[in-house]
Amino acid sequence: MQADTQTSPILASVLMISAMAIIGIVDNVVILLAENIGLWQFHMSRALLMLPLVFGLSLLGLGGLRPKRLVPVILRSVLITLAMLFYFSSLALMPIAQALAGLFTSPIFVLLISALALGQSIGPWRILAVLIGFAGILLVLQPNPYEFDVQTLLPVAGGLFYALGAIITRSHCSEESTVALLAAMVITLGLAGAIGLAVFTALPLSVPDGPDGFVTRGWVWQMQPALPWIVVQAVGSTIAVFMLIKAYQIGEPSYVAVFEYSVMIFGPLFAWVALGQAIGVMQVAGIGLIASAGALLGRRSRRATERQATV
Repeated sequence: MQADTQTSPILASVLMISAMAIIGIVDNVVILLAENIGLWQFHMSRALLMLPLVFGLSLLGLGGLRPKRLVPVILRSVLITLAMLFYFSSLALMPIAQALAGLFTSPIFVLLISALALGQSIGPWRILAVLIGFAGILLVLQPNPYEFDVQTLLPVAGGLFYALGAIITRSHCSEESTVALLAAMVITLGLAGAIGLAVFTALPLSVPDGPDGFVTRGWVWQMQPALPWIVVQAVGSTIAVFMLIKAYQIGEPSYVAVFEYSVMIFGPLFAWVALGQAIGVMQVAGIGLIASAGALLGRRSRRATERQATV
């Protein structure tokens, strides 16, 4: 695997950019299906559609389904599931540019957790990157200090759990097959969807119509209008997430991570063209700052890795 890391940077970057283009498109359909069904029914239905596709990837010889280390894989899946629940909740409640900005706080959280919890040293360049990224997040999210809205924090919570999942992936799941990690994540998301669906179906809640009721909506029998979008999400996500994981496995992580920020171009661009979601100059500037912070963090991480290799 190490040889692949050194000889496949171009393939890794192509895989990552392609994955982000697909995600940038399919994540926009969440606002469409949120009109009819809830978050939990969406995740359970999508998982049921994705599992045969993941099984097919295994049959094609692209990786085994059985994890080598079950506990770390389960922990990673739970963390990524929490991240996706927060992220997809925010997609139904705010423009995709804001949701992505919150999710992409994850590199900042990775750095802070590595420094504060794992005792790793960070230099002035990484501190500068954190400050740049934080400024970008404020520009995109544009929180009103006089009218605090907890919804603004939903994608940021997703970024925190995504960062924890990334740390577990690097430290304990580097030798797992791409298909095994994908299958575990899909199963965990599906189980979370089933549990949430049972809870919110049983609770006598007054659920708002449309996207505002996305998180608290229980089972909806008339799901035919949402079904095509669930299929699009399931197929697109299976392909994209497989490519994303594979890109990290065949490319140097700090190099590949920079290309992950291309979703902040594809997502808002498709939302503008297809859904008419406008994005302001300040938000464009914020996206640029977040991407710059990620690139700077990736560059410094790569240099730190190279220095450790020469010691």
